[in-house]
This record gives sequence, C-alpha cells and structure tokens, in this order.
Amino acid sequence: MNRQVTASEYARCADDGGCPKISHASAMADRPMVGVSWWDATAYAEWMTKKTGLVYRLPIDEEWVLAAGEKARDEVHPLVDPVDPAQAWITRYEAEANKARPDALDPQPVGTFGCNDNGLQDFSGNVWEWTNSCFLRMTLPTGAARVTNTNCGVRVVQGAHRNYMTDFIRDPRSGGCAAGVSPANLGFRLVVEDKNWQALQRTIVATFRPG
Repeated sequence: MNRQVTASEYARCADDGGCPKISHASAMADRPMVGVSWWDATAYAEWMTKKTGLVYRLPIDEEWVLAAGEKARDEVHPLVDPVDPAQAWITRYEAEANKARPDALDPQPVGTFGCNDNGLQDFSGNVWEWTNSCFLRMTLPTGAARVTNTNCGVRVVQGAHRNYMTDFIRDPRSGGCAAGVSPANLGFRLVVEDKNWQALQRTIVATFRPG
C-alpha cells in the first residue's frame, strides 16, 4: 500500500462486522488508523481478502525494510557483545532515545511526512506499523545467524525505529513494549500477494536477514 490504512477505511470494516469496533475509528477519517493491535490489523487484512478476492496481509519485517528504502538505512546498529543481549538492547535504546522524534504525537493527515525514494508515503512519520514477523532471538557465534527462540506473541513493529510489541497491545504508550523506546502510535499498511510473491519473499529475506 502506498499509505497506511485510514480510520475511515477501518471503520467500514468494523461496520461490516469484519473488524473489532474501536471508538475513535471514524474520528479522523483522513488520518491513519491508530490504536490497533496486531489482531485488529490482521482482521482487517482478512476482511479485505474476502471483499476483493485478492490476498491481503501484513508485510514481514524484511518486506517493510525494502519498501522503506532510504529510511531504513539507519536501522543497523554496531554489533555489541553477541553473548550478552542486554548490551545490544542498551545500545538500541540509546540510539532510539537520542534520535529526533516527530513534534506531533497525534496521527497526521495522510501524506504529511512525504514520500520516500520508492514513492511510498509516511514511512518517517509518527505512526509505527505492525508486521507479520515474530520476535526472534538470534546468535552469531560463527558469523552466521542462528535462531535460538521464536515468540509469535510478540511482533516486530516498524517506524522511526524497529520495535517489538506484544500482539494485543493497541496503545504502545501504555506498555507492552518488549525492547527500546515506545512508539507514539500503532497503525498498519498491507501488501497484496501476486503469483510470484513466494519467490520474491525468499529473495527479500535472504537480502535483509543477517548471515
């Protein structure tokens, strides 16, 4: 999607019984829908799939990074002690805390934060976006990444920085942040699968995953 799902679009899903009703869903129709959990976003994707006959879903983390373009270039932090994950968390927190944050905390009208080099809007705004990627704990003992734990009750969210949120959280400022500085808002945008999507996804994952 060129932009995030708006409040008015989500409200239509809720009115049709496809999504949980959220009180503020129609309050700012021209603005991104925020205050949604991973479950809410997934329900909207399933509703869109039923309505259109196309397969809609949340992007995986690597797909989001590819779409974000130049915005994602500052996501890489220097490798810290690989046997002490706490050091990596501290490094990430310090980098996120020192990064300039948008002045406005409320979601702004679509297009406020401009387009990236892929022609997609608002990747650098104040709405973080849910992805389908589960939290992975990985080690790099010999330079090749190895997954040591997978937790799909926690999902990757992407925005001004990468974060990890418990999947039922709607307001990130109230808690549920697994690591780092809490996002300002939680919203989402979807991808549509085509016949070549599996091959493309494998290529994207191979490109952006460590090792």
